Amino acid sequence: MVLSITLASVALAIGIAALSLAIMLVRRVGAREPAIIPAFLRRTLNIRPAEHGPYNDYSAAGEGKEVVAFIANPTKDGISELREQAFRACANRYLPQPMWFHTTAEDPGVSMTREAIEAGANVVVAVGGDGTVRAVAGVAAEMGVPMGIVPMGTGNILARNLELPLTDRKAALRGILEGDNRVIDVGWLEIERHDGPDRDNPHIFLVIAGAGLDAEMVAGADAGAKRRLGWVAYFFAAMRHMGAKRMRATVAVDGAEPVDSLMRTVIFANCGKLPGGFQLVPDASMDDGTLDVATIDARGGVVGWTELFGKVVAQGAGIKQPEVPAAWRTSRIDHVRGTSIEVRMEHPQRVQADGESLGKASVVRGWVDPGALTVRIPTKSREKAEEAQTLTGAPA
Repeated sequence: MVLSITLASVALAIGIAALSLAIMLVRRVGAREPAIIPAFLRRTLNIRPAEHGPYNDYSAAGEGKEVVAFIANPTKDGISELREQAFRACANRYLPQPMWFHTTAEDPGVSMTREAIEAGANVVVAVGGDGTVRAVAGVAAEMGVPMGIVPMGTGNILARNLELPLTDRKAALRGILEGDNRVIDVGWLEIERHDGPDRDNPHIFLVIAGAGLDAEMVAGADAGAKRRLGWVAYFFAAMRHMGAKRMRATVAVDGAEPVDSLMRTVIFANCGKLPGGFQLVPDASMDDGTLDVATIDARGGVVGWTELFGKVVAQGAGIKQPEVPAAWRTSRIDHVRGTSIEVRMEHPQRVQADGESLGKASVVRGWVDPGALTVRIPTKSREKAEEAQTLTGAPA
């Protein structure tokens, strides 16, 4: 009897020790790579991402050198490996130990970026998708600190337009730590809903914002489909809205007389390259101090959409299409350039900014803040930007 009790006690002690060890390991793994731990288990065990914040112990070897802060979305695959690469890359260049912050569902990076800069960061790096980039960029532009990008999202639209490495993490880090600075414009939106101005105004965008079909496409893209299919998920989302009623809106650029028309979507472009090689507004430049406004329409069912798709592909490839009489056209892309735009819609329409759905609005106002953001780019990207400046006359 005594032996049985002793054995049971030993087994219980071993079980408790094993459970404690398992919990410790799960917490440690969850702190480094939270995305692989189920949400209910993270809540039960109170697992929080490990952060390297403003309390880093900077070595004397790094005094006077650039302090880099990474603002990372912890749900992205490979975050822990990237963190190790980032710390190693800074150490190899005798830079101070970098700061490392994790975003949250409630805050995509705004407060973390501000905290990093106030703690002494000279460069802030957005690690994640377009939402993280927008959050970091807004604060970086406001506080005058350069921003780097390690793209880990579905669209990565600013990274594409800057021609940053999209999949090579080491190359992305090298560009951030050894690259050049480039000054670009920033776009801003103010939206009015049926009950008044949006409380979160203004909204930043760096590539493209719009109302109508493109915003319906953004809102309708399933999260699971985006993980499986990448940017193609947006194409399938757009197909579901191709038969929808066209919207009526007035568009006024730089205070000119408003132009009233039917359209599928209206787009404000700071630059024009999209995933898949599409260029809705190929002449848009992120450093010319203006926004390019495009009103896009298609009618006549499949014929109109086919014609419109052909126009988008052709203009992206630089192919000039022959003029077609207006009566024969079933699609159009009207383009104008300006520094401020106001769109008033007959009925509330969905609005998006760089792939983030902002809900429905009746009025959208957009404007450009020239040269407001400094981005860190690889040297070869700087050379291409200067070449583009020579060809277009826009400042690099």
